[in-house]
Amino acid sequence: MSGDPGSDGTAAPAGAALQDLRVIEMGVLLAGPFCGQLLGDLGAEVIKVEQPGVGDPMREWGREKPHGLSLWWPVLARNKKSVTANLREERGQDLVRRLVAESDVLVENFRPGTLERWGLGYDELARINPRLVMARVTGFGQSGPYAPRAGYGSIGEAMGGLRHVVGPPDRPPSRVGISIGDSLAGTYAAYGTLAALHARDRTGRGQVVDSAIYEAVLAMMESLISEYSVAGYTRERTGSILPNVAPSNVYPTAGDEQILVAANQDTVFARLAEVMGRPELARDDRYATHTARGEHQAELDGLIAAWTAIRDADELLAELDQHGVPAGRIYRAADMLDDPHFAARDAIVAVPDPRFDDLRMQNVAPRLSDTPGAIRWAGPELGEHNTEVYGSLLGVDDATLERLRSDGII
Repeated sequence: MSGDPGSDGTAAPAGAALQDLRVIEMGVLLAGPFCGQLLGDLGAEVIKVEQPGVGDPMREWGREKPHGLSLWWPVLARNKKSVTANLREERGQDLVRRLVAESDVLVENFRPGTLERWGLGYDELARINPRLVMARVTGFGQSGPYAPRAGYGSIGEAMGGLRHVVGPPDRPPSRVGISIGDSLAGTYAAYGTLAALHARDRTGRGQVVDSAIYEAVLAMMESLISEYSVAGYTRERTGSILPNVAPSNVYPTAGDEQILVAANQDTVFARLAEVMGRPELARDDRYATHTARGEHQAELDGLIAAWTAIRDADELLAELDQHGVPAGRIYRAADMLDDPHFAARDAIVAVPDPRFDDLRMQNVAPRLSDTPGAIRWAGPELGEHNTEVYGSLLGVDDATLERLRSDGII
């Protein structure tokens, strides 16, 4: 339904994969808005509805001392248009209903029942627009005894099984250093949204996409459930390794720099043994097969660490690469910004932003060869697109817009 240039000329570039979709994003923090970011990256027009005068709390998250501004918001809200509406007031709810009539998708991450209390549940909105796809992102889903609970990403990570297996075995459960549960739920919501849109092409009807954080985490847990239900095996924290997958670990070098080497396939381990000058290791019964290496994992890691510890990291990585052994440094932001491969693929781009000049951030993923996505602008100011969306799209006149502002509706 979208694709027409806005008053500020910020329409998706011609040929973007999702340029014909209009998405309403209602929700805060990360899980729902990450779904909106993914859809916007691939060309959808994303209209983010925020509380007047307050906005999404993500506007305050992140670190930027000189200006006191969020550095998370420009990334999470990129390619989005910000409008304000008080959803607790009938006139604010009516603005959403009018937007729904002109849109394809609504993304929300309120607790189940919240939209229904505001008269904005799926059944009501589907009467306005039967083709609407509603992506609902919550901690525990729209049904079941836990559905009404508050559910942040950290709780979903814990109950989905991730926290128990992250960290050293002699420490309490740890966390991945990013909000991975929220991001996974947002990713699955985007995936489900695209599937529902595809189904709509056949049926002519929209549907609800129910993405629960704990289930998005659970979906990534490999064979954890099967291992326990069949063999009674419970995965535990194992630090930097996966049990019985060897060698694949972090190893020291002469300059106190650590590198990661992953040579757990038989043929790759044979190449590593050649680089080490010990080809006989690949024929040794203790290391010749995947199972054998797993049984002697600590011993094998010790042999490799003793070899890497006296080698220069640059020379070692070059030699491993020459022999087809996967290896690499453990990157931080500075390493990424200085890496020629990142630069050659534009993995990091500079996005114009009036607050930070050219703000560097990660580019769109995945890459589409014929209909690529793009970052058209960084996260907008609160209510920046009220006039464009309410005036140009919905036809609300200037006098009415002013009354809505003065009454605190927008």
